[in-house]
Amino acid sequence: MKIIVADLEGVFLPEIWISVAEKTGIEGLKLTTRDISDYDVLMTKRLSILKENNVKIQDINKVISSLEPLDGALDVLNWIREESQIIILSDTFEEFARPLMKKLHYPALLCHNLTVDGGGNITGYNIRIDNQKKKAVKALKGLNYHVIAFGDSYNDIGMIQEADQGFFFSPPDSVVTDYPEIPVTRNYQELKTMISSALKSA
Repeated sequence: MKIIVADLEGVFLPEIWISVAEKTGIEGLKLTTRDISDYDVLMTKRLSILKENNVKIQDINKVISSLEPLDGALDVLNWIREESQIIILSDTFEEFARPLMKKLHYPALLCHNLTVDGGGNITGYNIRIDNQKKKAVKALKGLNYHVIAFGDSYNDIGMIQEADQGFFFSPPDSVVTDYPEIPVTRNYQELKTMISSALKSA
């Protein structure tokens, strides 16, 4: 029994925080897990920047509502569904991801959530469980699944290494340099080829 797990942003969707940064002109929001591997440090910085610039959840949701899946993402996601089951493991938040899931035809998504006050200020973030991606893969293996995992960033390393078969999809050079032992795919055609090979060999 095989199952695929994958990251969301940078794989099927554009990076939400980068899109917010571009829309608001706030450069500091362009930092992602591709730049800062410690997620708590990254999110603490993001919340501070939002507060300093009076950016509310409504402002972010306006940006999110304008986003579309990456070119070709829905086609490859539908192809994956025909070949195997897939679960999206993301460090995004339900409040951000919910309006985008419709555009991806509602894949199974495990992520976190935010604390938002009555004025729309994002005052905190709530991690569902520490190191959730790696632990989800470990749990699936405990259910006797052969797990194939892929993602693009530092916060995907745990699940990729824990999986029976794991690889990168379109990662930045810094991640490839730090983890040269992990195979790399650069586009959706290479992704399909890698998944097909992994499913056959599993």
